[in-house]
Amino acid sequence: MIVSTTSSEPIAEVSGLHKRFGAVHAVNDVSLRIGAGETYGLLGPNGAGKTTTISMLAGLLEPDEGTVVVAGTPIRPRSTKGREAIGLVPQDLAIYPDLSGEENLSFFAALYGMPNREASQRVTEILDVIGLTDRRKDRTSKYSGGMKRRLNIGIGLLHSPRLLILDEPTVGVDPQSRNAILESVEALSGEGMAVLYTTHYMEEAERLCDRIGIIDDGTVIAEGTTAELTASIGEQERVRIEVNGQVEDAVEHIRAMDGIADVGADDHALVILASDGSHHLPAIIGHLTDGGAQIGSIDVTRPDLEAVFLHLTGKALRE
Repeated sequence: MIVSTTSSEPIAEVSGLHKRFGAVHAVNDVSLRIGAGETYGLLGPNGAGKTTTISMLAGLLEPDEGTVVVAGTPIRPRSTKGREAIGLVPQDLAIYPDLSGEENLSFFAALYGMPNREASQRVTEILDVIGLTDRRKDRTSKYSGGMKRRLNIGIGLLHSPRLLILDEPTVGVDPQSRNAILESVEALSGEGMAVLYTTHYMEEAERLCDRIGIIDDGTVIAEGTTAELTASIGEQERVRIEVNGQVEDAVEHIRAMDGIADVGADDHALVILASDGSHHLPAIIGHLTDGGAQIGSIDVTRPDLEAVFLHLTGKALRE
């Protein structure tokens, strides 16, 4: 396992988390630390244990074993102690469509128990942070998907948490809103907030995250900076070939070739890790065409985070 530590004092510290659902060991001995001003990316394919881990970290689910400490306070589902240090932005929108953006924020500020004057000031600040000041009076049913996502983040920020948990905050948003969200996250970590970020977009993780944990089958199998993780698979190249037709026999031949580290699938394409992808390309194409497959575009790239993920899990991130 690749492990990198952060020198900053941890805002969130998770130790030895386990969670079972019947025969399924959904989370298996997960430990992680997130420091002040650090954005930590938790990446994994569907069913890897991300949501269960987040639920235990946010105090929504009781772990079978292990501890969660945020800002020095143990977090337990049956206790509200320490919850004020956590801001959770779920993947599902948690806003009221019949209320305006300003009214949504004011409502949640009241739930947090903020005095009226403090709440009014904080709502104004958050509207500015999420770029919705000019739409503050509009009902959120008229908001675009990206605007709703930004408001969702604003609700999580209202009480100035020490730890912000963002669960795939850019799903289904337009490019402009997506960039606005990413800029907001960058600013938050720059102001000293600890951020736990999950995403299905590798480029987001590479842009935002100081460190990344890769979780698969309930276990964190690697952790480190992007540079540390990519270095872990050596100087292999990633060859992506769009292909149609039967490829099973060709895949077996390709996997058996010298210098081929791994072969996987990603959206109607083969993704191959090789020590010298360009050198192996003619033989790879030969195996595919001999099997009757039709080849589309071909792309050869140096190691990146996506290559690491495929190498470690045998799956594309979106699987």
